[in-house]
Amino acid sequence: MTHSSKLAQRALTLSLSALITACASQPIAPAQQHTAAAIEVPPIKRPEGETPQWWFRNGAAQAANVSAQASIQGQRAKNVIVFLGDGMSIPTIAAAHVRAGQRKGVDGESYKLSFEQFPFSAFSRTYETDQQTPDSAGTMTAIMTGVKTRAGYIGISQVPRRQDCAASKGQELVTTLELAAAAGMSTGAVTTTRITHATPAATYGHLPERNWEVDAELSAQAKAQGCKDFAAQLVDFPAIDGLTVAMGGGRTEFMPAGETDPEYANKVGQRLDGRDLIAEWKARHPGGAYVWNEQQLKALDLSKTPRLLGLFEPSHMNYEHERPQDKAGEPSLAEMTTAAIDVLKQNPNGFFLMVEGGRIDHALHAGNAYRALDETISMADAVAAALAHTDPKDTLIVVTADHAHTMTFAGYPKRGNDILGLVQGHTDSYDEEGGAGLARDATGKPYTTLGFANGPGYTGATDKQPEGPKRYPHNPNEYAPAKKGRPDLTKVDTAAPDYMQESIVPLKGETHGGEDVAIFANGPGAAAFHGEIEQNAIFHVIVQNAPRLREELCKLGSCNAEGVPVERPTYEAWLKQVSAR
Repeated sequence: MTHSSKLAQRALTLSLSALITACASQPIAPAQQHTAAAIEVPPIKRPEGETPQWWFRNGAAQAANVSAQASIQGQRAKNVIVFLGDGMSIPTIAAAHVRAGQRKGVDGESYKLSFEQFPFSAFSRTYETDQQTPDSAGTMTAIMTGVKTRAGYIGISQVPRRQDCAASKGQELVTTLELAAAAGMSTGAVTTTRITHATPAATYGHLPERNWEVDAELSAQAKAQGCKDFAAQLVDFPAIDGLTVAMGGGRTEFMPAGETDPEYANKVGQRLDGRDLIAEWKARHPGGAYVWNEQQLKALDLSKTPRLLGLFEPSHMNYEHERPQDKAGEPSLAEMTTAAIDVLKQNPNGFFLMVEGGRIDHALHAGNAYRALDETISMADAVAAALAHTDPKDTLIVVTADHAHTMTFAGYPKRGNDILGLVQGHTDSYDEEGGAGLARDATGKPYTTLGFANGPGYTGATDKQPEGPKRYPHNPNEYAPAKKGRPDLTKVDTAAPDYMQESIVPLKGETHGGEDVAIFANGPGAAAFHGEIEQNAIFHVIVQNAPRLREELCKLGSCNAEGVPVERPTYEAWLKQVSAR
């Protein structure tokens, strides 16, 4: 075990020990008893009767019920960190912990990633109001606002049509980060994607179209109706202090059109409105620090940095596999997480931080398990870093995913088999013990443990690669049916970084999956995460166990007589609240 691994392991052990002590000593507040009977949810015909207010109350009732079952009344989280592994399905987690263990030379099957060692876990139902298999926009909106909505919507209820800017006015949903800002807490969003991408945008933004990341992408009608792109929304955040920390990619979306990127001579700014949002951010936060590479970030005295904006790539940040080769240098997700916490924890009122391992999703869409597992392990390292830099007595950490993917973990590989390799083991579970070698399909050909139900790994010929095994990157426009059947993988290095696992259905990009995803939790209120809950209930468990967030909702008129937020707060009321600070 490496020194960093031992440190993370020690930090987790100490945090869990402190958590047990903290839970045992938490005071019970009689005036804030959570019982399922205290929150009545009107019966409706589903899905026709679902409304934004119904979703909010239903989520509140679920959260109060699981909290009561866990007997956690009175626990108080000063700080909240939500880790979002984009597309991090349960098979992805399982394969990643095997991969992580095998990398360290230990038993991969029993190895646990940092968040798998958390004491509490649950399942989350991810469907959106209009789709069985969801997207990242509607799912992250549910997690951040307590209200389920449609695919493609960021911080907007299900009521308007997609891209209807005028109709979206008045349908904005108040986010956890916005509540924290109004409550005087520090706030942060950290990601390996563009900071304006669906998941981070759902912490601070409101639009009926996830693709409106920069003004160049807005329709003329949307502009005329007053809709503002996500990059502009981040810099123009209504709360006077704005986001305390924002780090990720997407640099050119903040730069005026034609301005050359500082790292790549062939990349230029995208903004057509003439705004230099980076310069505006600096002017708005004169004591803050703007950085665009790893060296600049490491040079900061974070304990004396009140604000931090980091934009490390023109678009998404590099995969962890490519990150060491980046000439300007990029921080890892763990390094960004640590930096964010160092800045945020200066506030005695506490903080809210969202950290996204966003490129897990991208690697899975690309049909490349190597990078997907790499990114998952990288996010687990970031969770370990958060554990080492916070106190479990006052910090609730929630690790979850927005949706699943179609990657499969199958066959009967023997114990210790390379998770990226060919299946070495029995072909059938009824095979007798002993003598198992290379497992083969019904036509006599070997196959890998990991595969995809659909995507660009289909072995038929395309306009980009010939028939046979595919290599990353593979972005085909045209497919032909496989004429030779499955390829013989006997002499193919399936553990190579660029090998793409076979997919059954040919698609340009692999799709999301519709099954439940996991939730892992540690800290005050974590015990409420058990069983199976709707995804929007995650928000309610958090706010019901974070006093400042709950108090802010009560100020917005959301709370019932027991002090539990049950009425959906309006964005207009939140705007008045932050303007009064």
